[in-house]
Amino acid sequence: MGGQRRKQDHFAKRAKREKYPARSVYKLEEIDKRVQLLKPGMCVLDLGAAPGSWSLYVASKVTPSGRVIAVDRAPMTIGLPAHVTAVTASALDIEPEQLLQMIPGSGFDVVISDMAPRTSGHRFVDQSRSYQLFMRALELGASLCNKGGRFVGKIFVGEDFEDARRRVRDLFGKDKIIRPKSVRSESFETYVVGMSRVANPPDASGTETP
Repeated sequence: MGGQRRKQDHFAKRAKREKYPARSVYKLEEIDKRVQLLKPGMCVLDLGAAPGSWSLYVASKVTPSGRVIAVDRAPMTIGLPAHVTAVTASALDIEPEQLLQMIPGSGFDVVISDMAPRTSGHRFVDQSRSYQLFMRALELGASLCNKGGRFVGKIFVGEDFEDARRRVRDLFGKDKIIRPKSVRSESFETYVVGMSRVANPPDASGTETP
């Protein structure tokens, strides 16, 4: 337990030293390294972006030739590079068309979500709420990603997990499950990566959509 706590303190101290507002940046960094997620020039949608660690990391990877749209119902309170646009809105309510108007081209290359519910202490309730947020992020990812685009979403593992994973495979062809080393030992969160947006995925009824 002591070793785990020291590891967690290490990530917090590193985030402070590297001027990130939260240690969660190292979750995305590990995912990026394992699947080669981000490249210069990409357009990326960051859902649940506040306090901004993921957006800052993405901005450094896509460079000023790319664009980052950072969405959260809580306003960003940190300075952001010029190629990052912060949108204060709930991902549950925002219209996809509004997001597309903010970028060049017809869609995003990557959609990422670190959204999580306010925890209640009741595991089943928290997992159910996490599933709902994950599925909304996946819905936006499916509608906004270019063909071949990728999706990363956080989810609390529970009885709905396999359903969420199947839907990622339907929409992105292949999935990868990653639990980064910086995730706290007591947490039941993990990340599902959709590897490549398919052109005509089946909808919920099993029929193909354009």
